Amino acid sequence: MPGSHRTLIAPCEGGPVSGAQARVLVVDDQPNIVDMLATVLRFHGFAVSSAGTAADALRLAAEERPDVVVLDVMLPDGDGFEVCRALRAAGHDLGVVFLTARDAPGDKIAGLTYGGDDYVTKPFSVDELVARVRAVLRRIRPGAPTGAAPVLRFSDVELDEDALQVRRAGRLIELSPTEFKLLRYFMQHPGRVLSRAQVLDAVWSYDFGGTSNVVDTYVGYLRRKLERHGPPLIATRRGFGYVLSEEKPA
Repeated sequence: MPGSHRTLIAPCEGGPVSGAQARVLVVDDQPNIVDMLATVLRFHGFAVSSAGTAADALRLAAEERPDVVVLDVMLPDGDGFEVCRALRAAGHDLGVVFLTARDAPGDKIAGLTYGGDDYVTKPFSVDELVARVRAVLRRIRPGAPTGAAPVLRFSDVELDEDALQVRRAGRLIELSPTEFKLLRYFMQHPGRVLSRAQVLDAVWSYDFGGTSNVVDTYVGYLRRKLERHGPPLIATRRGFGYVLSEEKPA
């Protein structure tokens, strides 16, 4: 990302983590992406290590035995697909979530053929990636800790991150993927005033090139769908942004 030059997080922070935390290895040669993902995953309760090359990825996988690897396909010293195949050949029983700008159907098929469990394309929403990591972890490690609960609740609204469903007062609400991400972000920060810039960054990914007007448009879409089944829940704070609240408008 132009203008962003963050320091790569150290690949190993004290060796394997014991206890309740699930372990995630992030492999990407772009330090800003590694930094961002490591921070977000740690916030959600995962133990995180990182690598910037295929060689370091294989070494750390052997040393730390992570539960899930978030693996970039294009690495400076090899191909992420080949890394995945090498991990499987070595007997590593872990989840693999490919992260790449290559979105052709053939690439996705190749990723799954080489032993990947999921495939996320850039640009991406960090919240969506966290949800994908949790979903993979639940499939390969039933009962393992996966950070926050998959069902978010606020007032009479329930958002199921695994089923990708939203209900209000028990009634299913059909949302687009962007509307779902937007509601999830609000429900993760109830009562907090969120600026348009914060919402844009969280929902529309790290390198979205549009304007904040898209936030107003989608908040409008989301409000209308939610208010078909109950009173308003998303309030506008003029000059500041939006807040998920049960307060009645003045």
